[in-house]
Amino acid sequence: MSFETNEYFEGNIKSIVFQSETLPATVGVMEVGEYTLGTGVKEYMTVVSGSLTVRLLDATEWVTYPAGETFEVEANSSFDVKVVVQTAYLCLYEK
Repeated sequence: MSFETNEYFEGNIKSIVFQSETLPATVGVMEVGEYTLGTGVKEYMTVVSGSLTVRLLDATEWVTYPAGETFEVEANSSFDVKVVVQTAYLCLYEK
């Protein structure tokens, strides 16, 4: 068995796809920078190490999520993220 890997923004975001106990998932890392990410299904993103500063679609406020915190992104949406230190995350996807 081999894992599928994803790479975005010229390698600044990399993830490995796997099946968690409950939902499809990715675990990955983000390099310092600013990115806009899109979603197809509802996502639950947990910061594992580092922090992410996030602005959800239609939101005016930026919110910082440190390690251990989770935020939700609605399906068929997008969000902006600022990464100030290399950050690891776990993302679960609703079916």
